[in-house]
Amino acid sequence: MAATKQEQVNPSATAAAAPPPPIFISTATLHSLITHESLIRHLQSALPSLSAAVQSPLRHAHQTSPASSFLLMPSWSTSPSLPYIGTKLVTHHPNNSALNLPGVQAIFVLFNSLTGQPLASMDATALTLYRTAAVSALASLYLSRENSETLVMIGAGSLAPYLIKAHLSVRPNIKQVVVWNRTPEKAKTLVENLRKECNGIEGLSFESNVCLEEAVQGGDIISCATNSEVPLVKGAYLKAGAHLDLVGSFTPSMRECDDEAVRRGRVFVDNEAAVAEAGELVGALEREVMRESEIVGDLVELIKGVKIGRRSLEEITVFKSVGSAVVDLLSAQMVYESCLDNQVIN
Repeated sequence: MAATKQEQVNPSATAAAAPPPPIFISTATLHSLITHESLIRHLQSALPSLSAAVQSPLRHAHQTSPASSFLLMPSWSTSPSLPYIGTKLVTHHPNNSALNLPGVQAIFVLFNSLTGQPLASMDATALTLYRTAAVSALASLYLSRENSETLVMIGAGSLAPYLIKAHLSVRPNIKQVVVWNRTPEKAKTLVENLRKECNGIEGLSFESNVCLEEAVQGGDIISCATNSEVPLVKGAYLKAGAHLDLVGSFTPSMRECDDEAVRRGRVFVDNEAAVAEAGELVGALEREVMRESEIVGDLVELIKGVKIGRRSLEEITVFKSVGSAVVDLLSAQMVYESCLDNQVIN
């Protein structure tokens, strides 16, 4: 007999019962339990009230080869409404694209914070794709123009379709999606897949690998998810009212936009780690293009209304995310508790 949700989350609820075994939530199960819309709503609701209760030391990053790395992202909650300890174990192998494999792969392990009992492990490769896209789209809700019609996606890797669908979910007025990738065939393949998957959205068109500069010039929302160390988005080409969503970089050597884009935009981050980890910001601060005090705020401050997002139709906004263990824990919570609620236990 499957354990009840109360027994899984709080084993002391049934003193005489043996602790239920931990469950494994597969990729297929995870996809059945989560949508971009549901995760965005969950983060919007939970981050303001629970982020302060989650302890998350800086990620451990280890170079496992000249071209690959291994990351550990632990977190734990002191809130009774979030009784979990969790850690995400991540491998980053950017050359996997040549093998048609994701560059980032991961697993998340969840424990009960009261007893230390292991509760679940789940595919965190898919979880990371969902949560990363959800964070970008949630920020876009506060920073992009409501009447945005053109979404430019720079990069056609595993994250790109998630970002596109997440942005579409919060900005339904988008009518055109343009995908650019260094390898045109990958952009073309992604567009063909999206046309099939999004054929129910009336009036939405897709195209691939137009001139990058022209695409940036026409973009209302420009989302970047690449491993680039050379700026792809030139700030001079950003039109008035554009929103730039920077996702790919997570080391000081990685950089998806130039200093001019940072200088022209009102800059927000997902969390304070972005200042130390994101090449766009690290470089801009070192070159004195901006001061750290000029970073307007973070995602939690946006949601709470402590910091004002978009102030006019003309201003340019920039959102830089590097990911956080807090968001990982909240996302894993949603998946795990949805699994128990739906009695989808392997």
